[in-house]
Amino acid sequence: MMELNRALAQLADIQDQITRAEVYRGYRSLPVAASGVIGLLAAALQPHGLSADPLGFVVYWTAIALCASFVGVSEIVYNYVVYDEALARRRTRRVVGQMLPSLLGAAIITACFVRLSVDLVPLLPGIWAICFGVGIFASRAYLVRASGWVALYFYAMGVALLWIARGPESLHAWSVGGTFGAGQLLTAAVLYWNLENERSERSTSENYEEEED
Repeated sequence: MMELNRALAQLADIQDQITRAEVYRGYRSLPVAASGVIGLLAAALQPHGLSADPLGFVVYWTAIALCASFVGVSEIVYNYVVYDEALARRRTRRVVGQMLPSLLGAAIITACFVRLSVDLVPLLPGIWAICFGVGIFASRAYLVRASGWVALYFYAMGVALLWIARGPESLHAWSVGGTFGAGQLLTAAVLYWNLENERSERSTSENYEEEED
């Protein structure tokens, strides 16, 4: 019995190592790009007077973030529920688990700033971008190597937004929508060129070899 338990534990360790070693392929370029477009459209359509309403600004962009996030991870959720087997689900939980703490931190900071003083709200766009970048850095071990550049983009934009945040006049629609919209489009490009395009080329090459045989 002890040997069986030891064997099962070793098998679990092997599966865990495989999960860590493989690049996570759950993210898809199309849903991620769609979430970026949502951000850009939301920036273009943000009500004119919202920049002078810090609380309304937070509510508006929180709603947009939830909508864009739902679109961005829709395929992951669908595959997790319908198609994925146990190992694939474990990999998804691991990758998402790396991202969640930074997003939760951003939500906590947002709630605290709104409660303490709306004068702190102009700092939030920069903090949101930094937290998102930190989350990508945390997940980088499971993502394609080029994802590090995406994380660096969000981190740099967050620092820049914090540097120029000087009051309610800093609550521009593009400080959030532009930053995250462009960032998600960049992410979609990275996913396409490093995962989907690579897979398509490999499939084409295999079909060509089969035709030659």
